[in-house]
Amino acid sequence: MKRVAIGSIFTESNHLVGRLTELADFERTEVRRGEEMLQATEGVVGGMLRELGGVQVVPLLYASTVPGGPLSRACYASLKAELLDRLKAALPVDGVLMPQHGAAAVDGLGSLDGDLISAVRAVIGPDVPLVATLDCHAHVTPEMVANADAMAAWETYPHRDTYTTGQRGARLLLGMLEGRTRPSMVMAKVPVIVGGFMGSTDDGPFAQFMARTKALEARDGVLSTSAFLVQPQLDLPGMGGGALVVTDGDPQTAEREAGKLALYYWELRHRLEARIWKPADAIAAGDAGPVLLLETSDCIGGGATGDSAAVLKALVAASPSGNSLAYVVDAEAAAACHRAGEGSRVRVSIGHKLDPQWGTPLQAEALVEKLTDGRFTYSGGIWGGQTGAMGPSARVRIGNVQVLLASLGTYDWADEQYRSLDMDTGKARFIVVKNPMNYRIGYAGRFTAAYVLDTPGPTPASLRHVAFQNLQRPFFPQDEDIPNLRPTILRGRR
Repeated sequence: MKRVAIGSIFTESNHLVGRLTELADFERTEVRRGEEMLQATEGVVGGMLRELGGVQVVPLLYASTVPGGPLSRACYASLKAELLDRLKAALPVDGVLMPQHGAAAVDGLGSLDGDLISAVRAVIGPDVPLVATLDCHAHVTPEMVANADAMAAWETYPHRDTYTTGQRGARLLLGMLEGRTRPSMVMAKVPVIVGGFMGSTDDGPFAQFMARTKALEARDGVLSTSAFLVQPQLDLPGMGGGALVVTDGDPQTAEREAGKLALYYWELRHRLEARIWKPADAIAAGDAGPVLLLETSDCIGGGATGDSAAVLKALVAASPSGNSLAYVVDAEAAAACHRAGEGSRVRVSIGHKLDPQWGTPLQAEALVEKLTDGRFTYSGGIWGGQTGAMGPSARVRIGNVQVLLASLGTYDWADEQYRSLDMDTGKARFIVVKNPMNYRIGYAGRFTAAYVLDTPGPTPASLRHVAFQNLQRPFFPQDEDIPNLRPTILRGRR
């Protein structure tokens, strides 16, 4: 029986965040070691296991955490060493599956995914098949393409297909193990760095790009195609969006088709920039609720800390009629509320303590309405069914605004965090939502309007004014046009 090893370090990094990701961040989110991995029934790992019924699965390590700053060197060294030690102890294996994200970075070292895939290749040697799955926001590097035999990315944003992508990755590997296929892989990219708001695969320009990319799979000899928007808050050389094509032993076709797709992506660049609003203007324009105020610049799912009070300040200042909901990650303020107790009035300083470069705290008197331990259950998404942990949390009222004060940042899928403190999103006039895309599912059919806000933060809706240090010019949107543009071509192993 064939032996297939599975292992990965899964997260998304943001170089604009003022803190590093540490081992404790993984430990409080999800770390599955060895046999614990076999319990996964959801997500990419669950999909892989479902497809691998006819082989012996060798589980290594699956460590995941919410997006944040780059991993510290110590954090990465620890997780990498554990994964590689488990792999070495399991040899020989006939194949390897790596459910990566693709947009993770290590402090001072660059791409985590490129380094880890290369390290696994060095352990297993040149002839053992290796397949990786990725998020469609991955930063696909030369090292990833050179050391994996095939890669396949999620096809939906908001992300609904992690499970089926795991199945697709496993099928690509099984094709190699059974001698049915010999993948040839090429990635083509162009320097387009845009925020995620216009990256929906349900409608709009990225949906068109995804549809054209996936249509290639209907052709004979094309094993898999993937479209990439790229995580725009990374600051690494060679970033860009484009397409990856995997053919069955036909590198010329893979390169030609990937290059054509990348040029089409360049043509779509202006449509990928979002319209953004000042918070006060959006509040003035909002009519009957629920109206979503999308504070995308403070997206925990993109690596931000969630501690911005920018939109909260605007709501308090405007004092619109009806009830409004906002949330801020602030352990100090939450602790003050827990000390005071429910029904108390406290003077609190809210926000901008974890990543203070983006603003100053809101000073206010608040009524403490409810206190919890911050635990809730995700209703869907990457961590569907798992428990989220905000730490000691409080619901407070400041005028017409109810504020959720959490001690720890958690991934924003739907309105689970609000509901865990009995905050009624159905009856609110304004709701602060700190993500650019998941609201389409989490609040589907439950909002009257949504406004993308222009506020300071490490996950801005537009990259037009971000001062990157390592990403080379020219790139869109900081450069509107690039004469004689040619896609960057990354060629695979075969």
